Amino acid sequence: MMYLLTCFLVVTNVLYAGLGTQLMAGNLPKQLSLGSQVSLEAGAVPQNDLGFDRRIDNIARNKGKLIPSDWDPLSAGSKVLDRLIPITALQVKGAHDAEMVLVGNRAYIVAEVNDIKPGEHPRWPFVYVTMSVVNLETLELEKIYNVAQSGQSFENETLPLGACFVPRIIQRDEQTLRCYFSSENPDVRQSQIWYMDFDLTTHRFTNHIFKAKITTTDGTFDMQPRHFHADAAKHGFRKRPRDYGLCIFDSFKSFDGKIYVALNNYPGRQNALASLNDDMDTFEIIGHFNEPQKMALSEASVNRLPDGTWMAIIRQNGGNYVFSTSKDGKTWTRAEYRDFVPNGGDSKPTFDKFNGIYYLGWQESTLIEGVKRSVFNIDVSRDGINWERKYRFETPETFQYPTFMEHNGSVWLCVTQGQKERIMFGKLEDL
Repeated sequence: MMYLLTCFLVVTNVLYAGLGTQLMAGNLPKQLSLGSQVSLEAGAVPQNDLGFDRRIDNIARNKGKLIPSDWDPLSAGSKVLDRLIPITALQVKGAHDAEMVLVGNRAYIVAEVNDIKPGEHPRWPFVYVTMSVVNLETLELEKIYNVAQSGQSFENETLPLGACFVPRIIQRDEQTLRCYFSSENPDVRQSQIWYMDFDLTTHRFTNHIFKAKITTTDGTFDMQPRHFHADAAKHGFRKRPRDYGLCIFDSFKSFDGKIYVALNNYPGRQNALASLNDDMDTFEIIGHFNEPQKMALSEASVNRLPDGTWMAIIRQNGGNYVFSTSKDGKTWTRAEYRDFVPNGGDSKPTFDKFNGIYYLGWQESTLIEGVKRSVFNIDVSRDGINWERKYRFETPETFQYPTFMEHNGSVWLCVTQGQKERIMFGKLEDL
């Protein structure tokens, strides 16, 4: 009798350990919501829960995995694609590189667009920046603002001629959003990162723009490519300088009360980790990651692993993605391939963390109907080492340059589709 009782207790502890792993990952069974009267920490058995035994069996069978054994990433991705809505204006012919913030019941999505032809290019002075506002409850596109365009006059400044490029946005405080963008005119002048504010109470942009600053080992300067390159050159960077291409690339991420972001110069094949100051007007270079320089490395997404190590997934033009790590954000390893990304394509990656789980997004080189950037994967992990496929987006309409953001228990996305023709928006999942 004692032997049977011991076996029962061992099995019970194993099953609850598996359940605890799922709970820590945020995979709460629907019947075991946070509002339940059941004390899971005390190990109480739910009452009147007809599906409990079946879920325990599934947890034990999956052995702590994040994704159920019968999960279909392609089907999951297709369902997401079906519910996306367009959020660019009807006259827009080209759109790309969207970023967003979510506040209250609205999404504020910035993008570079043009009304002339599909695509985008820093040499096209007709590329301008817009911001679309979407109601999260109704999925209604409420308004589209024209933010900045070549030669536009503000109360304190007039933008020079050139494309307004690669916008980024962050919530500065309870009533203010800050939008950054680059003004570019390659081979004519240095590009410059500018910023302007949007008042959430009046729903208006202020009629002022300001130059963002960059802090390097040599001091603080206007945020221009020459200063970014000079700092990298002091750390061994040998590629030639460019007078355009410096942008805020990755989504803003907060760690230990500070905001971090990956900076990039795409034509210069240059990358760095930077922090944003409290006034949100100055980006300070922490460390460069450009090795090996024989690779064409650009456009990285950065996150921190559970032990505090920084890890960057980096686009390689003409090749698969590579990864670099750093213990302090200053000194980075030479980038190398990882087995969990076997056939990456030439495009922007994403590296986020939602509800304690890492989400790694990467473009696959596989083509649907011969179309480039038609396959995008999202893999998930607890530790940044062991990965499982959660979503696979396959569409000849393309799925490229996405951004993912968590807000009020759901993950939302915006993404470029077509041949850089439109920006789409929708919900990825509820956490």
